[in-house]
Amino acid sequence: MTSHPPIDARKSEPHTTRAIWVEGPIVPRKAALPPKSSCDVCVVGAGITGLTTAYLLAQSGRSVIVLDQGEVGAGETSRTSAHLASALDEGFVRLEQLHGSEGARLAAESHCRAIDTIEIIVVRERIDCDFRRVDGFLFLGEGSTVSSLAAEADAAKRAGLEVEWLDVPPGPVLAAGPCIRFGAQAQFHPRRYLTGLVRAIERMGGVIHTRTHVTEFQGGDDAHVRTAEGAVVSAKALVIATNVPVNDRVVIHNKQAAHRSYVVALEIPRDAVPVALYWDTADPYHYVRVERPRAGDHDVLVVGGADHRTGDDLRPEGRWDQLESWARARFPMASRVIDVWSGQIMEPVDGLAFLGRNPADAPNVYVATGDSGHGLTHGTIGATMFLAMIRGEHPPYESLYDPRRISLRSLPTLAKEGWETAKHYADWVRPGDAKSEDDIPAGQGATLLVAGRRLAVYRDLTGRCHRLSATCRHLGGVVHWNAAESTWDCPCHGARYDRKGRMLNGPALDDLAPAEIPRAPEPVLVVAGDSAE
Repeated sequence: MTSHPPIDARKSEPHTTRAIWVEGPIVPRKAALPPKSSCDVCVVGAGITGLTTAYLLAQSGRSVIVLDQGEVGAGETSRTSAHLASALDEGFVRLEQLHGSEGARLAAESHCRAIDTIEIIVVRERIDCDFRRVDGFLFLGEGSTVSSLAAEADAAKRAGLEVEWLDVPPGPVLAAGPCIRFGAQAQFHPRRYLTGLVRAIERMGGVIHTRTHVTEFQGGDDAHVRTAEGAVVSAKALVIATNVPVNDRVVIHNKQAAHRSYVVALEIPRDAVPVALYWDTADPYHYVRVERPRAGDHDVLVVGGADHRTGDDLRPEGRWDQLESWARARFPMASRVIDVWSGQIMEPVDGLAFLGRNPADAPNVYVATGDSGHGLTHGTIGATMFLAMIRGEHPPYESLYDPRRISLRSLPTLAKEGWETAKHYADWVRPGDAKSEDDIPAGQGATLLVAGRRLAVYRDLTGRCHRLSATCRHLGGVVHWNAAESTWDCPCHGARYDRKGRMLNGPALDDLAPAEIPRAPEPVLVVAGDSAE
């Protein structure tokens, strides 16, 4: 079994994994952000949601400035498995229960239109991103029954999707027995798509600034954002497209939970597996697709799953081994592992994203979050909705995706997730992961409990320890070491930091605070016969 993830011999430190889509940073050709600037709409976040929003707004004649603390597409858009699907993870039986038959229909329709929107942009802008229409196949997973699969097929048909029941599935199968074929699905290369969006946005006058950390958000008549360097961007509207809203501390975060999902890419012979999307109904479910590299004589099988709530698994690197074993049992033609990576999924309590006006904020502040494993299509839906709402229109999906919504039928899930979050605050009274720094291997991290203080300590490959407060900068949870990605992850609301404490993912806005282990006081030497007289 492959050891995951490897340590790059060219680097002096362990590093986070990279997906097969990452071919180098997409660097916009714009100088540093000036001290003061203004635009019609300021978009924070340069993933698929933010860039699609900027593209549509620029196309409509609005001036747009996009800001991102990292590089374009360096967040979750580059860590996807790049499925473009209207066959939704939550399942249409469940969506009917939560949102009614009309809600399930609108959910299906909106994702179909999102795929159409991506295809239209690809054609219009001549984006070379390997966009391809494919079929999708849903197979029975462990613990599921044929009757439950048949019920899902019926619900998907009621939602208006192109669905076909197959007693004998074609080609390699994820499981024995029947499956459902979903037509009009798609796949593409996400980084190449973003490259095309960047070029189009800049051609239309939009401006993109990377490595720009926004620390202050203000809606209303004086809408603006302020960066860590003190630069101010004034705008008529703000769109927060950072996967997890960093401008909101509580409201939305109580209605969703962060999960890690894992992906293994294996080399397979050319044409050994038909190019399509494949899923099963296991919990957590598996998802599979085929990527065709432009160089070489092989294909790549992209296999994902093994999800868990962020911070809940103290040995997450073993998840890749689970996926590899699962894949080799079903695709025996697979040879070497090319890459492994993981990504973060925000799971809303009712299965659909939160897209629209930010709760408890001014009406000109918009957010996109709760991707539920469909960030590429949910993000595109959000972009089309933001354009309509900024124009003063009411998009057809406004109510369905309203971030302010609370579904009575989702209250049991809301209570369960609330308990899962609350129980992690008990980490403050538990022993640390290690008894002392001496127990931490090079290239690894652990929490310590020292003199009543909870510390997060990372030992680099030279043996030096980097000490941080283990207190998450969002709402004070205790961060856990993620050995799979060499990061500190908060199990409460999914904030993540690199090994030395730099903030990677919201909802936190700040880095982990530095800390030192308290030293014992030096002993005082008392000499007999001395006096103060």
